[in-house]
Amino acid sequence: MNSKFKKMKNIHYILILILVAAFTSCDEDFLVKDNLYEISDANYYSTPEQIDAALTAAYACTPANEGNNNPILLANLMSDDCFGGGGTNDNGFHDTDAFTNSTSNYYSSIWESTYQGILRVNMIIKRFDNAEYKDEEAKNQALGEAYFLRGYFYLRLAQLFGNVPLVITPEPLDLPKAEHNELFGQILYDFKTASELMNTTKFKNISDERLGHATKWAAQGMTARAFLFYTGKYEKSEALLADGSTLSKNEVISMVDDCVANSGHDLVSDFRNLWSYSYANQTYKYAMDNNLEWVGDDRNVESVFSINYSPYGGWNAPNKMSYSNQLALFMSVRTGGKNLQDFGQGWGGGTVNSQLYDSYEEGDVRKEGSIINVMDSIEGDIYNWYSKFPVGNDSAYWNADNTVHETGLWQKKYTSVKVEGTGMFDYILGVGTQSNYQLWNMMDEIVLRFSDILLMGAELGSSNAQDYFDRVRTRAGLSPKTVSLDAIKVERRHELALEGIRHFDLLRWHDEVEVYGNVKNIPVLNAGFEDTYTSTYRSETNGFLPIPESEIALSNEELVQNPGW
Repeated sequence: MNSKFKKMKNIHYILILILVAAFTSCDEDFLVKDNLYEISDANYYSTPEQIDAALTAAYACTPANEGNNNPILLANLMSDDCFGGGGTNDNGFHDTDAFTNSTSNYYSSIWESTYQGILRVNMIIKRFDNAEYKDEEAKNQALGEAYFLRGYFYLRLAQLFGNVPLVITPEPLDLPKAEHNELFGQILYDFKTASELMNTTKFKNISDERLGHATKWAAQGMTARAFLFYTGKYEKSEALLADGSTLSKNEVISMVDDCVANSGHDLVSDFRNLWSYSYANQTYKYAMDNNLEWVGDDRNVESVFSINYSPYGGWNAPNKMSYSNQLALFMSVRTGGKNLQDFGQGWGGGTVNSQLYDSYEEGDVRKEGSIINVMDSIEGDIYNWYSKFPVGNDSAYWNADNTVHETGLWQKKYTSVKVEGTGMFDYILGVGTQSNYQLWNMMDEIVLRFSDILLMGAELGSSNAQDYFDRVRTRAGLSPKTVSLDAIKVERRHELALEGIRHFDLLRWHDEVEVYGNVKNIPVLNAGFEDTYTSTYRSETNGFLPIPESEIALSNEELVQNPGW
């Protein structure tokens, strides 16, 4: 369990003891008076409004951006499609990419924020029956969202760290790691329960104030994701859930088919309109030439579940920088502070492997729609600057801020976007409150897209598998192809590139050793000097990150370090 929660709970109990001791000298009339100045968890969670506020607090733990621990960033760095990148001093990026650990507590922030979310949800679930609802549908929806969030948080931990302590009550406990069958039995139970509780409102009919909340359809899709990871990684055919029931592949297929048929979600007509660079269609040559128009975040029909950001990030906000989209900051082009048109600057983490760029079929719009090639003239000022200098020239951007693992390829989906030379994309929308490039990105991070659900349905073996598969390929500008696992593997790599999915796919397919073994002698520049990159993936880690040493030290010897670390 997260040590920070134990400390918070212990402080809470100590305060109670102090207050009890103080009140023993007071008269009875004083003792029976309500506390008018503080909210107590003993009498909170008693109204729908309080449940909603508690859910909002739980949703606030989904970004996990502190300490460069954004989960999509970590998953990208662990995959074969990205290298460490960043500057010469960005050791966290390099360690994650290389499966090394020079900082014992580097991953503590995502561990702590995720368990903080779990604590908040556990409290909601424990006290939920105290809430008096007049609307049964609203009651079930709220409880379903709580179960969804707990499943989401635990799946994040299970994919990044493997076996972790399973805490399903708000009491402070020192627990050992849960075995994977128990852990995924709870994850899948939570997602399945959420899908059964939440309402069947189609996407187009969701009210504006409910956008961003989990839905029945998101729970169905996440059930498929967790089921595929569990049954693949651990070689199972079905799952035994926490309540003793069994979840079969056919049941998961039915959930996916229901989502596809009844959710109201769909593919947007042009893959590239999903991403915020399509907003710059008055200045960005690629967006102009292809008549792109950003679908936005709020009513994106393809986004089934997203992490929402705001323009109110700040250095002193309760969650500091995490109100804004830090993934865009971490993975945007490292330009050495140069003021370029179309794309804003970032830290340059996760430079793109040229093997990914070269693997797309001819005519696949997702290649240029997902990856910035600084040597392609469609990329505006970035191309204009890079193309002026030979590779490795110290005065060029090739040496900007001592960038490492530079391939000339950067992710485009979550890059900072600049419009008309007056500022960054999100700031230009007129709602930004900061004038600093580290704070003003606010596009959503899409956790689950409808295209992913279609491809999972095809992989699971739905009777509609060929149709699901072809819908994704056709949207990409490609001709139909006979559906097969090998074809699905390639399609998932290209459709979901740089979205934090690839590494976990490789683990569940047991392809990681072969795939990472083929990443060798890739030409890169390190601080402007020609070099090569070779993957140093270590199979003894099972593909998981190390548990923070601080958590092990505080666990009363219940926690042990992951294999290989």
